[in-house]
Amino acid sequence: MISASGIELRAGARVLIESATFRVAKGDRIGLVGRNGAGKTTLTKVLAGEGIPAGGTVTRSGEVGYLPQDPRTGDLDVLARDRILSARGLDVLIRKMRENEQRIANGQGATREKALKQYERQETEFLTKGGYAAEAEAATIAAALNLPDRVLGQPLHTLSGGQRRRVELARILFSDADTLLLDEPTNHLDADSIVWLRDYLKTYRGGFIVISHDVDLVETVVNKVFYLDANRAQIDVYNMGWKLYQQQREADEKRRKRERQNAEKKAAALHSQADKMRAKATKTVAAQNMARRADKLLSGLEAERKSDKVAKLRFPEPSPCGKTPLMAEGLSKSYGSLEIFTDVDLAIDKGSRVVILGLNGAGKTTLLRLLGGAEKPDTGQVIEGHGLKLGYYAQEHETLDPERTVLENMRSAAPDLDLVDVRKTLGSFLFSGDDVDKPAGVLSGGEKTRLALATLVVSSANVLLLDEPTNNLDPASREEILGALRTYKGAVVLVTHDEGAVEALQPERIILLPDGVEDLWGADYADLVALA
Repeated sequence: MISASGIELRAGARVLIESATFRVAKGDRIGLVGRNGAGKTTLTKVLAGEGIPAGGTVTRSGEVGYLPQDPRTGDLDVLARDRILSARGLDVLIRKMRENEQRIANGQGATREKALKQYERQETEFLTKGGYAAEAEAATIAAALNLPDRVLGQPLHTLSGGQRRRVELARILFSDADTLLLDEPTNHLDADSIVWLRDYLKTYRGGFIVISHDVDLVETVVNKVFYLDANRAQIDVYNMGWKLYQQQREADEKRRKRERQNAEKKAAALHSQADKMRAKATKTVAAQNMARRADKLLSGLEAERKSDKVAKLRFPEPSPCGKTPLMAEGLSKSYGSLEIFTDVDLAIDKGSRVVILGLNGAGKTTLLRLLGGAEKPDTGQVIEGHGLKLGYYAQEHETLDPERTVLENMRSAAPDLDLVDVRKTLGSFLFSGDDVDKPAGVLSGGEKTRLALATLVVSSANVLLLDEPTNNLDPASREEILGALRTYKGAVVLVTHDEGAVEALQPERIILLPDGVEDLWGADYADLVALA
């Protein structure tokens, strides 16, 4: 269904993938793995036809459904339900049928007759595309992804970022595409929805490639693994499930190491013998042949895998502030007729650690946006205490300017910081060389996460607002964030589905939305984190 032949991918001058050939066939359930920045997102974009390889060709047969990390949802005035149905063109048909129903009911004569004929044609097409059963199928998928009728009847612009991404996932799954390309599909899903998605993908009749840092998902659903080795710029294909892949990859690495050691030992002996033979004029040709044999031994070896680099992260030393640097009184927010929350009060004391809990759509991200100044409340006010210095990490990376380069984003976050120190910080977050000149808009989700975190590191913030900071990160980078959370001395207000992040934070209090109830943290609340 998708065939790649000799493709080469680049990020500026850096080679991400060199001459890779593979295919995705019906029944292939492929896990695409590799560290952040290795090129996973770039590869799925190219396979989906939204990017062009630097070399080689990609051919597709059948329909491809692509879920990017940051979905572009087009017209934000469209209802969520219509967005899902648009995957099969049903939204337009249903709208036309409803319009003609009105003309039939209210029209007369030729107008009514014309509307009746149009309605008959449209209904025939509607039924051909699955009709009312397809509508029910879309509703079932939406419900499984925690998108109830109330949400489906709302325009996209009234939904949270997490809800919009779930609408896009529902749309892709409803499209009935032959091949799915899913980039971090579990982001913004609650525990029940993740379990449902695993079961859905296990029985998917087509083929798919999934990028996911959810180990349980890849362990459960994949029957092949594509390992993108960033150090060798190669894709290693393993025709096996996740657990066997991990064992085989370890065995491959041991084999490579053993073969290299043996070859280097033999080559050293041959070079040593060749050096001795060169001392005699009659042995010069034999010495050259021996040296060539040694070089051939080494050139035939597979490239050795190096350990993947990991971003080194420490949150900033907080600047001095008063006892309560951040407060809010009577905050309310609605989008049109949809009320998100009302009359929320809070006080964030110096060095305090707070988790905001609530079901998807309860307003967790909205509350952080109000506190961070990204939006204004309908009522109430955010009060800045003495010495407040905010650091805001937005789950959709809105704090980054997509048109500006990596370096320019960092300079604007820390205008007083010396250029050498800015580059040094970027280097610790794995941005070096030409990478710093890339526009932020072309970065993968994991790279955007690293850049947004880098801007926090140079901010000297004393209150951090963190909205899903571990999304899109590989396990090693996630551990770096958790370690930084444990040691940060400033105040933290955290929104997350990641139980490990809450455990690392060791919160003192929780704020439960949409009611704004405040309580001391207790073990009973831990179960709510993944469910939220």
